[in-house]
Parts: sequence; structure tokens; C-alpha cells
Amino acid sequence: MSSDTATEDRNHDVDLADDVEPITDRVHDNSWSANLEQPHHAESRDLVVEQARQAVEHTAEGNHVNLVTHGDHGHPETYLYDALSEGFGGQLSGTDLSWEYVEQCGCGGHVTRVYVE
Repeated sequence: MSSDTATEDRNHDVDLADDVEPITDRVHDNSWSANLEQPHHAESRDLVVEQARQAVEHTAEGNHVNLVTHGDHGHPETYLYDALSEGFGGQLSGTDLSWEYVEQCGCGGHVTRVYVE
């Protein structure tokens, strides 16, 4: 499989009904981290984006979530920041959102901190 084909395979639309466990099942009234570095995340950038959105939706106002994204997809500014902006328009139910890049992990993943204010 060529690298172009592998990239295309990782970018198919995500079907969360398939055997993918939700990123969380509750609203976090504290700051927390969402692990988006599992093997199934490496296979689907769309899954990373969808579960990042879910993590933000499950973060209570006044807190932040660290989105730890898989390194196979590169720096999150190339795909995640626009998706967050488009997905929430900078807001979540009247709540302001902001984010910042924190660092690249030793394993190659990336940490983006999303503030729900």
C-alpha cells in the first residue's frame, strides 16, 4: 500500500457505531485528558476529530480538556483547529472556547489544551 493510499484509508468518514468505545460517558467538572492515541485513532483522522469534539462537549464550563492526538496525523493545527472552529464556531452553548498547542509527546503524539470558558 502506498503512503497516499494509507493516508486516504485513515481519512474515511467515521462510524462511531462500530466497535469504538466513546471517549467519555460523562461531563467532566474538572480538567481532564482525552486519549486519542489508540490504534483505531491512528487509522482514522475523522475519528480523532469526532471524539475531540465529544471531549470538548463533555467538559464543563471553567475547565479544560487536553486532547492527546495520534502522531500519525501530524500537527493538530493542520486538521483539528479548523474542525473545532467549524464544529463550535468558537462557542459551545454560549460558552467561549479557546485552545493552545502544549507540546509533542515523546511517543510522537500532540497535546492541545481546549479551554471551555
